[in-house]
Amino acid sequence: MAQRFLSVVAVLLAVVYYWMFRQVPSKITEHLGKEYDYIVVGSGSAGSVVANRLSEDRNNKVLLLEAGGEENANPFTDIPLLAPFMQLTKEDWHYVTEPQKHACKGLKNQRSFWPRGKALGGSSNLNYMAYVRGSCHDYDEWAANGCDGWSYDEVLPYFLKSEDNRNTEYAKTKYHNTTGPLTVSNTVSAPVKAHIMKAAEELGYRIIDVNAETQLGYSELQSVVRNGVRWSTAKAFLRPAMGRENLHVVINAHVTKVLFNSKKETIGVELVKDGTLQTVKVAKEVVVSAGAIGSPQLLLLSGIGPKKQLEKFNIPVIADLPVGENLQDHLMTDIAVYSLQEPISVTPSKVTSLAVTLQYNIFGSGYLTSTGLLEGISFHRSSIIKPELMYPDIQLHYFETLLGADPAELLHERMNFDDDVYKAIHGDMIEQEGFSIFPGIVRPKSRGTIRLRSTNPFEHPEIDPHYLEHPDDVKTFIEAVRIGIGFANSEAMKKIGAKLTDRALPQCSQHQLWTDEYIECYVRHITLTIYHPAGTCKMGASGDPTSVVDSKLRVKGVRGLRVADASIMHNVVAGNTNAPSIMIGEKAADLIRGIKTIKPVTS
Repeated sequence: MAQRFLSVVAVLLAVVYYWMFRQVPSKITEHLGKEYDYIVVGSGSAGSVVANRLSEDRNNKVLLLEAGGEENANPFTDIPLLAPFMQLTKEDWHYVTEPQKHACKGLKNQRSFWPRGKALGGSSNLNYMAYVRGSCHDYDEWAANGCDGWSYDEVLPYFLKSEDNRNTEYAKTKYHNTTGPLTVSNTVSAPVKAHIMKAAEELGYRIIDVNAETQLGYSELQSVVRNGVRWSTAKAFLRPAMGRENLHVVINAHVTKVLFNSKKETIGVELVKDGTLQTVKVAKEVVVSAGAIGSPQLLLLSGIGPKKQLEKFNIPVIADLPVGENLQDHLMTDIAVYSLQEPISVTPSKVTSLAVTLQYNIFGSGYLTSTGLLEGISFHRSSIIKPELMYPDIQLHYFETLLGADPAELLHERMNFDDDVYKAIHGDMIEQEGFSIFPGIVRPKSRGTIRLRSTNPFEHPEIDPHYLEHPDDVKTFIEAVRIGIGFANSEAMKKIGAKLTDRALPQCSQHQLWTDEYIECYVRHITLTIYHPAGTCKMGASGDPTSVVDSKLRVKGVRGLRVADASIMHNVVAGNTNAPSIMIGEKAADLIRGIKTIKPVTS
């Protein structure tokens, strides 16, 4: 008990040290102007980029409105290992899905927690910092479906524009850059990582750079971390621009409505700040970057959305569009749990030791710089995908620890596990050596919705992802799990005494362990979000009735309004969504300014 107390004290000292000595001064605008050229709603992964790039033109007067506060108000924000601590804080919107009919049966009330960032930098303050762009085929598919200008060759330069890659080998290739503001680096890893990589090679998986030519294979994690610090979009894009006189950044400002005149031209926004309802005018455009939940909710409250839904709440219809449809999310499960005989993984006592704390405080290195102990990822193609296509639809996350090793059971709460379910799979593992592989699906066919509950802008909308409603999602999930548990058969795993769990989920005990029936039952119970909601303000061709914005991100049926964030994705990309959202912000800024700040990538 005394040792655990000292360990906790050590970590708290690291937090206090960082908070006191590494903070940057605030440059928040206290008083709103009456009119701006551009108003950006939301300072997340895309919004911070848009505000930065629009304000590069000194003739543009730009207002950025953020519903939350400053990201550095929370001392846990910048320490990568403490990513889980950011959930369920005041920097989180605390979204919860509707009870799921086909999934989440092992979560409390069959609901999934959906953490979304509510501070400068948005969800780039909450995520696990993985830098994954998605498959090149994702963007080519967008372009083939009417999203002109969004093919892989056309968006790659925007990824490069942002990137400051610190991996010298990667930086030599045409797929990376070293001069952008967004630092990308490799993670610190425990010894078990080398054995996982050997097992992957043994099983026939290529060792790749996941952001290069192919996405199929195993890759070390690339993360947005600079010198041991989470490099959120607030740090990379927003704070360097906050000294500009033509950029006003206002926090604790909840936008409640976009305003239009009788010609359906955007004329401003309505917002609540400090308990007061205020109106700000716009001369050119409003850019909504409130995320895949916040953006559709704001459009619906403003009269843009399905006519029937708006009429239900007596909201005057400005444009009848499928806002809130096409909701997609990636899923994973925790089934592939491996115990170890050797002390080569990460346990709580290792990361909370005084030595590790000092290593972080003095050198900015060590386990505290690890992105939630996520050390690698791999992508695979299931039998659902046609043989001639190279689309990945499976993603595996490799963690250097056991979920149940944490005595505080932090993720038990954060993932909303039913108590009995968590205990059955992860109980009695405190301080045990091991690692976890979380298999998941990244090209879901199930589609969900965002709906208003009321006209109260402060009430969360109804979020129903319809998880595992499409049978192909279950088939793909089963194949993903088989890849994860297949590592047990490798010689590399046998050499270190890695043993796949033989614990069975009691709710699935009617099925034999590891049969397809058991796996299906398991994933329908322990259905975990990978935190990648997208698609709710879908981009498409001008004549596409299923889309909300055109290929220039302009909301159809009105003038002077665009959306720029993950909600515009035609289909969610096969991979983590932070990097693509930043790319969307970069491209959106060029579209708005009517310029092209990038050049084609050549060999």
